[in-house]
Amino acid sequence: MYSQVNMRLIGTLLVTASLCLNALRGEEDPFVKIDPPALTGSWDCTVQDGDLTYPSWFHVELSGYRTLVGSYVGQFGSARPISNVAFNTDTGAFRFELPPQWEKRTKNVVVEGTLKDDSIEGVTFNDEGKVISFEAARAPSLERKGKTKWGKKIEIFNGKNLKGWVPRHADIPNGWVVKDGLLINETPGNDIMTRKKFTDFKLKAEFRYPEGSNSGIYLRGRHEVQIEDNYGMEINSHRIGGVYGFLTPYVNAAKKPGKWQRLEITLIGRLVTIELNGKKIIERQNIPGITGGALDSDEGAPGPILVQGDHGPVEFRKLELTPAK
Repeated sequence: MYSQVNMRLIGTLLVTASLCLNALRGEEDPFVKIDPPALTGSWDCTVQDGDLTYPSWFHVELSGYRTLVGSYVGQFGSARPISNVAFNTDTGAFRFELPPQWEKRTKNVVVEGTLKDDSIEGVTFNDEGKVISFEAARAPSLERKGKTKWGKKIEIFNGKNLKGWVPRHADIPNGWVVKDGLLINETPGNDIMTRKKFTDFKLKAEFRYPEGSNSGIYLRGRHEVQIEDNYGMEINSHRIGGVYGFLTPYVNAAKKPGKWQRLEITLIGRLVTIELNGKKIIERQNIPGITGGALDSDEGAPGPILVQGDHGPVEFRKLELTPAK
């Protein structure tokens, strides 16, 4: 019988012989580490569909020796996986496709583009199958150095009227009203957002909703923290307290519908910490990119606080923000 040492030696000799044979055949050594292609990283996209402009986002990374995979966020919905990205390192051309999510189409979403000088120009297809164009820039890191210093608290909802707030869509009726000191989405259909824009901040929100309702708060108008009736449900990134499609809470700290609840959110660069009803549910986690329904994809710019109002009714009795200096 062969000893374990002899078996290991035979295995080593077989691997060596295989590599030598590959070299003689002119084949590439599969164990040679390759540098990640220039396409890897995150990309903030602006899509032009006729008169409509909307943001999008995708991320590409190297999986194993040479396979490129990633994730994608379209006009709405959440991040979804890309199983394979074809990329020509000589021409900069790339292509990927993935199944539809909330799109009305039945065919795959297809994205094609060309990387040149750290920017991208490309095309995709709308639900009617029409070719539409997009441009993309490499997403900023948003890394902050040094200790954050905080300014004075701002009551972004004054409890009296809608001063400082505007509806997202001018051509859709605004169902937001103020009654008895509460900001109420009385007739769902339109989002509402602050006129002021912010960069890094602490946000406190006190809210309640009826059974089965659904809303959310977009940080800088780009990253949705989910507000939804998910009492007692298993946690995931699409439920209450999650950063939609990206970050999953540690625990479900939601109360039953009809109860007042409290969110405390700290956003510094991409790092977010979230407390729900006094429990820390996400701590210093990195938000990879924009979520579906974002105002734009200019991640390095300040943005408003946007409250989702196109899904279900919700009430707020407090919205307080402390900006970083």
